[in-house]
Parts: sequence; structure tokens; C-alpha cells
Amino acid sequence: MDVKIVATRTCSHRPDLEKELQDLGVDYEVLFVEDHPEVAEQYGIRHSPNLVVDGKVVSRELPSEAELRRYLGLA
Repeated sequence: MDVKIVATRTCSHRPDLEKELQDLGVDYEVLFVEDHPEVAEQYGIRHSPNLVVDGKVVSRELPSEAELRRYLGLA
């Protein structure tokens, strides 16, 4: 499974999302839109954070733990 967090550097929710993924033992990559504007354009990202799983945006906000488990097939 390919999991990416796409966020701005100043996103206050990104660390929370990272912590949730770490607690679930999920490997992920963080892409900052300041460094990867093409990713923001590709996925139509205008807010932060976004969770992209296997090339699909599954969340455009900070998901709950239950939502996160569902998006990752861990429910």
C-alpha cells in the first residue's frame, strides 16, 4: 500500500495524522506542497492535510481514527 500525506509545512494537523499512522504501523511519505506543487495540482489539493492511498485522495482533512482504519483497510 502506498500512503502519502500531502500537506503544507505550516499545517497544524499533519503531525497528528503522522502520529496516527505511526501508531497503526503504517509506512507513509510526507509531500509538502511547497516542494511538490505538481502533486497539489495533480490531486486538486487546496487544503491541508490530505491523505492519498494508492494514488487516490481518500481524505482532504484530518480523519478520525475509525475513518483512517477504513481508508487503510484496517477496520
